[in-house]
Amino acid sequence: MRNVTIGFVLLLTIGLCGSAFGAEASDATVSAVEAAKEELQLNINVVWTCVAAFLVFFMQAGFAMVETGFTQAKNAVNILMKNLMDFSIGTIAFFLLGFGLMFGATNGLFGTTDFGIKNVLGDGEHWNYTFLIFQTVFAGTAATIVSGAMAGRTKFRAYLVYSVFICAFIYPIFGSWAWGSLLNGNGWLEKLGFCDFAGSSVVHSVGGWLGLAGAIMLGARLGKYGPDKKPKAILGHNIPLAALGVFILWFGWFGFNPGSTTVGNGEIGRVAVTTNLAAAAGAIMAMLVSWLKGKKPDASMSLNGALAGLVAITAPCYTVTPMGALVIGSIAGALVVLSVLFIDEVLKVDDPVGAVSVHGVCGLWGTLACGLFNAEAVLGTAGENTGLFYGGGFRQLGVQLVGAGACFFWAFGLGLILFYAIKKTVGLRASVEEELKGLDIGEHGMEAYSGFQIFTTT
Repeated sequence: MRNVTIGFVLLLTIGLCGSAFGAEASDATVSAVEAAKEELQLNINVVWTCVAAFLVFFMQAGFAMVETGFTQAKNAVNILMKNLMDFSIGTIAFFLLGFGLMFGATNGLFGTTDFGIKNVLGDGEHWNYTFLIFQTVFAGTAATIVSGAMAGRTKFRAYLVYSVFICAFIYPIFGSWAWGSLLNGNGWLEKLGFCDFAGSSVVHSVGGWLGLAGAIMLGARLGKYGPDKKPKAILGHNIPLAALGVFILWFGWFGFNPGSTTVGNGEIGRVAVTTNLAAAAGAIMAMLVSWLKGKKPDASMSLNGALAGLVAITAPCYTVTPMGALVIGSIAGALVVLSVLFIDEVLKVDDPVGAVSVHGVCGLWGTLACGLFNAEAVLGTAGENTGLFYGGGFRQLGVQLVGAGACFFWAFGLGLILFYAIKKTVGLRASVEEELKGLDIGEHGMEAYSGFQIFTTT
């Protein structure tokens, strides 16, 4: 009997030990699986965000084609050089200073404790490098918007100086107010609840308002306004090229907006749908409004209408329904036509490609649209920025007004100061002779279409 008892105790002990070992093994397996899932999701996020960044980079080609097509042939090389150099210079300026200002730990309204790139990136974290390239192409987009508004009469070296300042300081500071917490910062607009998912204000309005300041400081192109002060059309030389640029930009915007999720999950498709709907609605509405006003469906207005819809949906693309996106894009399409005419005929500011209307005005509209159409309860995104039309009251609209106002005063105000300083130092405007001959010859010593005299020098 004693031997049986001893045997039973031994078996029980072995069983308990086996169960304990099995439980530990099971826990270890679960932990390993969870760790593998986290690593896989991180890698998916990195891949998707890099792909999106590459799409946004390709938008530089789109901007180059749009601006070249909408301006005179004698300035085509100049436009291409400005688009090349603002991104190249902007990349380095943003890397050395801008990224740290934008995403370092904030210290007051304008400053940061992390000026050095190493302090912000850390030591080799893959995600931080991915985030850097994604934000770099956004900074480049903000910089390149301005070249269209100042086309045809700006000194090339003045534009190079400007590109440094926007990517090193002007864009990053406002970006830190609205997006700083995406890495290490904590901006004051974020604390208020400001909503700008992919940059209607942070990217587009900043570029648009800077373009407005530059166009005002430059003055109009020769021959734009007659003795009666009425505007004269200075036609773009290649509408097919401009159309190609718009389609490239539309394509790239699928990186701009869905890519701003920075997460490889199902939300990408939803954001792509709102983006596409707004662009299509903007193009249609701009065509209809231009048709009513000018008796013909204007191609250039329709192309800008698509861009207007894209700019407007950039802020609310994540927080509105597809039907909301249709309304936002439609209003943007009508707004861009009316804005182009108002700026040209009433304000008498010469904007050759409509950059101020597309990016500044429609960026403003898209920012305010968050306060009207945000629908977190309907979408199930658990946000706290519900718009007026979905029961959120006027609070979010008020926050959006504050953010949009801060964007205008910051970008336009500093733009006037910057361009005035450039005007008084290196010079801002090309000479009359260079403008008449074309900046391609005067600034770069070459023609875009050598051997084909397809333009006049007046």
